Amino acid sequence: MDHNKIRTRYAPSPTGYMHVGNLRTALYAYLIAKHDGGDFILRIEDTDQERFVEGAVDVIYNTLKLTGLNHDEGPDVGGPVGPYVQSERRNIYLEYAEKLVEKGEAYYCFCNKERLDTLRSNAEALKRPFKYDKHCMGLSREEVQGKLNNNVPYVIRQNNPTTGTTTFDDVIYRKVSVENIELEDMILIKSDGLPTYNFANVVDDHLMGITHVVRGSEYLSSSPKYNRLYEAFGWDIPVYVHCPPIMKDAHHKLSKRNGDASFEDLMSKGYLKDAIMNYIALLGWNPGTTQEIFSLEELVEIFDYKNINKSPAIFDRAKLKWMNGEYIRKLSEDEFHAMALPYYKEVIKNHHIDLLKVSTLLHSRTEVLSDIPESIDFIDELPEYSKDLYLHNKMKTTYDNSLENLRHVLPILKELQYWDYDHLHDTVMSLIEKRGIKNGQMLWPIRTALSGKQFTPGGAFELADILGKEESLKRIEKGIEMLSK
Repeated sequence: MDHNKIRTRYAPSPTGYMHVGNLRTALYAYLIAKHDGGDFILRIEDTDQERFVEGAVDVIYNTLKLTGLNHDEGPDVGGPVGPYVQSERRNIYLEYAEKLVEKGEAYYCFCNKERLDTLRSNAEALKRPFKYDKHCMGLSREEVQGKLNNNVPYVIRQNNPTTGTTTFDDVIYRKVSVENIELEDMILIKSDGLPTYNFANVVDDHLMGITHVVRGSEYLSSSPKYNRLYEAFGWDIPVYVHCPPIMKDAHHKLSKRNGDASFEDLMSKGYLKDAIMNYIALLGWNPGTTQEIFSLEELVEIFDYKNINKSPAIFDRAKLKWMNGEYIRKLSEDEFHAMALPYYKEVIKNHHIDLLKVSTLLHSRTEVLSDIPESIDFIDELPEYSKDLYLHNKMKTTYDNSLENLRHVLPILKELQYWDYDHLHDTVMSLIEKRGIKNGQMLWPIRTALSGKQFTPGGAFELADILGKEESLKRIEKGIEMLSK
């Protein structure tokens, strides 16, 4: 293993979905490594067996594959510092915890639940945070050995000092200091023999040669405890990159529990993976220029983690939608058509409709694929609509002039031999000129009669072209009948 090489890791717990915040952590860890030609490692942190979800590891693999965040080492691709799944490393953690016990940096704790509950309720009564009182630290070697020989259940706790301060440098949050009296003697090995998340993390990061640890700023306050472990072992402390929280709004964090979007949700709502990744990259980081659209390769090129922001990032749906629209327009006609087809099939059952024409119409007008069905649900069948739809201030339409203009255009459209956009356009525009009216006074009533909707993805000519002659004439006749009442 090259010790000068940057090595980062993405270490998710398999909980069954990919939260936007987790994906951003993976992306930043990938970019930091790749920007410097380093290694990006995947490690599965499954020591919390109660939270384990069947099939969740596949979600992690699939998402990384789909988004192009290819890891150099991991459970599925192997590597020199495996195994890359924590539950397969359990013997390692116990061995390292015992090393700390020998050094006096950790100790066996045999306190039972009752004693800990008493301590906890005493702390509550005194309105103080609960902190273990180092009771078992006072046991002699013989007492400890006796309890171990009698199989008394135990945990191993970190032995933290109670005086002085611990300080560390964070790339983004600068110097962070904590009074040692506030540090808890955290549990390193649980009574089931498995390590706590905090301990396993430190041991694994060291043994896997991780140089930069990317994680959420909620871990900032735990960092002094991690550092004390590194120092207890005499190991180098990695560079910490703590990312700001992603907020739904000024007061609420984005969270799956509140039904906020995971990567899968966004994909199923018709956002494109590249747009999602581009948007997530900008949640808490910016390039220092006005450019906002980046491919993964471009991000690798320009990503500098020192530009990560301290302040929380707001997950702005409108901005993501805009960006997604930009990505949709970058698709070729064929790519867009293939992606849009399933959405057409939800609402267009009529086999005579040319769906390629629908794609031509929608390609430049779609921001999110899942908006498609609602925008074209009038194509198969004219919806029930109110005749008030014909009134439009800006277009200067009234019931009377709408009726009059539809009556004028109907016989001319009936005579039309070639029914396509160009012929429709030229014929109707010359009628408008002949009648000396504003364009909207003719086009708005036609569009309304054809769609029965206030908003449509195209104008009168596009809609008539897609619906075909017979259906269009039928709908215009219906409009005339409605306005005549």
